[in-house]
Amino acid sequence: MAGAAGGRPSVWDIYSSMEYGPAPEGAGPAQAWLETHGRSFGHFVAGKWWKPEGRETASDTNPATGELLATTLQGEPEDVEAAVQAATKAFEAWSRLPCHARARHLHNMARTIQKHQRLLALLESLDTGKPIGEVRDRDAPLVVRHFYHHAGWAQLMGTEMGGWKPLGVVAAVVTWNSPLLPLAWKICPALAMGNTMVLLPPPRARLSALLLAELGAQAGLPPGVLNVLTGEGALAGGLAAHPGVDAVAVAGSVEVGRSLRRATAGGGPRLSLQLGGDTLAIVFDSADLDGAAVGLSDAVSCQRGLAPGPGALLLVQEAVAGALLQRLKMRLGQLRVGDPLDKAMDGGALADEAQRGAIETYVEEARAEGAEIFQAWAALPARGPFYPPTLITGVASTSRCVREEILGPVLVVLPFRTAKEAVVLGNHRPSGLAASVWTENLPLAMEVAQSLQVGTVWINGQNFFDAAAGVGGTKESGNGRDGGKEGLYEYVRPSWQSRPRPGPTELDYKTFAASYGADPPSVPGHSGVACPELEENMPRVDRTYKLYYGGAQKRPEGMASLPVLDPAGNVLAYVADGSAKDIRNAVEAAHKAAPGWGKRAAHTRAQVLYYVAENLELRREEVASRLGALTGAPPEEARREVDLGLERLFHWAACCDKSGGVMQETPLHGTTLRLCQPLGVVGVACPDEHPLLSFLSLLAPAVARGNAVVVVPSPRYPLPALDLCQIFDTSDVPGGVVNIVTGNRDHLSRTLVQHQDVQAMWYFGSPQGSQFVEWASAGNLKRTWVSHGAPRRWEDPAQGAGEEFLYQATQCKNIWIPMGEIFAN
Repeated sequence: MAGAAGGRPSVWDIYSSMEYGPAPEGAGPAQAWLETHGRSFGHFVAGKWWKPEGRETASDTNPATGELLATTLQGEPEDVEAAVQAATKAFEAWSRLPCHARARHLHNMARTIQKHQRLLALLESLDTGKPIGEVRDRDAPLVVRHFYHHAGWAQLMGTEMGGWKPLGVVAAVVTWNSPLLPLAWKICPALAMGNTMVLLPPPRARLSALLLAELGAQAGLPPGVLNVLTGEGALAGGLAAHPGVDAVAVAGSVEVGRSLRRATAGGGPRLSLQLGGDTLAIVFDSADLDGAAVGLSDAVSCQRGLAPGPGALLLVQEAVAGALLQRLKMRLGQLRVGDPLDKAMDGGALADEAQRGAIETYVEEARAEGAEIFQAWAALPARGPFYPPTLITGVASTSRCVREEILGPVLVVLPFRTAKEAVVLGNHRPSGLAASVWTENLPLAMEVAQSLQVGTVWINGQNFFDAAAGVGGTKESGNGRDGGKEGLYEYVRPSWQSRPRPGPTELDYKTFAASYGADPPSVPGHSGVACPELEENMPRVDRTYKLYYGGAQKRPEGMASLPVLDPAGNVLAYVADGSAKDIRNAVEAAHKAAPGWGKRAAHTRAQVLYYVAENLELRREEVASRLGALTGAPPEEARREVDLGLERLFHWAACCDKSGGVMQETPLHGTTLRLCQPLGVVGVACPDEHPLLSFLSLLAPAVARGNAVVVVPSPRYPLPALDLCQIFDTSDVPGGVVNIVTGNRDHLSRTLVQHQDVQAMWYFGSPQGSQFVEWASAGNLKRTWVSHGAPRRWEDPAQGAGEEFLYQATQCKNIWIPMGEIFAN
């Protein structure tokens, strides 16, 4: 008690009150590093610091206190040019290094970062306002883990990624205000696969990127392999559109993703989008409510709009809604928000007062609509951009706070009655980043996890991340993946393929391919139109080619036809001139068929494709004869194309039940499953080359992996595709799985890519059409695969049936399933 008499609390007092005392982390190492650089930083290019003359500077401040940490440069286009040139020069040597040499470099980076892990964590916390405990215990160790893990992939590239090669120079644009972990997501796979990089960190949090670059140079990374530019958002567009950049990897907001999608359209670079979006939690009446309350409240304290995290929208089953909310309010009321360098804090600072004001606007709008708002203001610091963990209940599903992402520690709650209703509510959102499912009923948890349209699902847990499991979303949350083997494909291209470099094209996006019937068909009876042949004074019955959707042949809505000419210019037949309305009808049919087809057993889908092949074999001579008459190919060549088409069908039928996913090797005490799921509805615009083979080469992998397709066949040679309609009808292909609309490729593709119910668009046509497809896909950020007008050898298995097709036809989802009923670990 002597201690108590001296004014200090006794042990008994401490245990009686259970109050937290301050536990500050000393910022000395970070401050010393800043002082070493005179608190003034330039770009990091070609392995050294570079401060070009005449550049404006920006102040990098601690958001919690407003303290000036350092000044950084505001880059100009000339700086982009210098950084890209340095990366291009370094690529020549870096990409040719033996796999083992690159593995050693990444291993050395992991070791170097590990030696300075405390410095990195302190700097990230000071620069972003993120709690030091979260950075020290999760983010920094994960950065090290990513470098170690991808050192292994660099070692194994020659065997595990034998048919692929690096892209070249990768521009990584990160706009999340907590950039440390997203930077590692981009750097590690890109360097492991032999690319070089130019990084653009967020305007308000640049220091950790600069430190990573310096640590890379200290670890012996060759000059120019890893470069960092600093600047405002406008610099991102110039970097992404630079002709020397071969790929753009984005971690940021949906608006940034849309902007860069349009900026890079038609230029040829690969675009990987890892975007934000509100995340989801679903709590069933069979859940451990205490465990769910702990996990959700911890998630809310981390929700600062800086990086992906769960808990922005909570769906709770009505029977337990009251009990869960009571537990949540008790937990949220005890969370501590304050100094980010205090190890006892649950939440830190927001990016700035503007972010705080935006959050307050959402909350007050909900309050005005009659919502109940719970906030724990008592634990909030009096000054600074802090916001209390907030719970919003009693809102409608149409409320703005439900429909839009709130970048802050806010949890919006909606009730539901049945599991099916929960899935519908969860999927009725434009974004699809991550979700957590809380229930002790494992079959229910797995079915819900597979049904949710998100990239990651945690079962009875939150915030599991590891380098061996990919991170990324679906829909407006982007389509990129970082981590695991699935993340490597974002940074490679097939070994046979060169980087497409279409020339600059000025397109009027408003009018491009917008007109229907712009090319009028030949007038009946005009010269060159073939007449029906006579057989014993009897004319042949005219064959009418219609559209094919919903499992039936349909007349075009415009009631117009287009001629199909043989090599001599004679009309072989007329086909339907499809319109935007026909595309919408076909998409509606595909949208109805896609869920059922995607849930069919893989073996069943394989049998359907085998059946299509069997029926095509029966009509081999007929199809080959028509193909030869249409294209002018010799009989042997036409028969060979049919035979190659049969081979394609067999190939993808064989792949149906062999590409569903794997178990990931993560540190989780439990199971992490990677599922390769269908995209949904895929629009396909086919090329003119090898009209039958290219049609089957594109259709078969999409259908094999459970997608429904709307196909625009070759506009010059559409008859082989239409001849297959009868085969589909007699091969047990469900109606709506395969839909065929003939007509002008660009006009029909325009409607397909702008359609909100089309999840991906594959376009093999002109450079201008490719550019429009990429530009228009920014509307709902659907996946695209375009040719940029480059030809492809469809008869070559590597180009016509490679792993690239499987990658384009699926999306990866990781499901984390923790254990611990018997053993704790």
